[in-house]
Amino acid sequence: MVITIARQFGSGGREIGKRLADELGIKFYDKELITLAAKESGISPEIFEKVDEKATNSLLYSLSIGAASGVSGAYGISPQIPMNDRLFLLQHDIIKKVSAKPCVIVGRCADYVLSDRVDCIKLFIYADIQKRMKYAIDVYKVPKDKAVNVIQKVDKTRSNYYNYYSTGKWGDPINYNLCINSGELGVSRCVELIEFYLRQRGML
Repeated sequence: MVITIARQFGSGGREIGKRLADELGIKFYDKELITLAAKESGISPEIFEKVDEKATNSLLYSLSIGAASGVSGAYGISPQIPMNDRLFLLQHDIIKKVSAKPCVIVGRCADYVLSDRVDCIKLFIYADIQKRMKYAIDVYKVPKDKAVNVIQKVDKTRSNYYNYYSTGKWGDPINYNLCINSGELGVSRCVELIEFYLRQRGML
């Protein structure tokens, strides 16, 4: 079983994923994927941080699962490929590997990368703008006067990334097993709801 979480900024998606993984006693991957990609490639994690979950600015490389699956086990990726694309290819391969064991993966088109897995549960976490503003201010310490702009910018970046590298549309309910309004439930109850859903599916 692998659980993927796509999330709006400020919805608490990462926190929900981490608590869920802890409750289930399974691995959790978010920024950890950057560390693994850096280790495998020899490229500085700071460089990958700058392009993480950002689509390339060029149309040089039109990626698909077919293209991504061509990455060699030794990560023989051409240096001519934009850094954004190199990170996507690396993370694609790493997501395939780490998902061999039960885990929770946040973002990075994991739901798309693992779309052939019948035991992959795809979640989308969202909330209304006021709840997300409060979360961004309280948790991420975003200045109050910049909260809306930051939320819109991050959501647009995530949407562009998903729409560029996958065949689906970010936030479209058809792509997910379960869409949860975290603003209505809060983090703890979202975790409870996901666990209930997993039990109903016979996965717990």
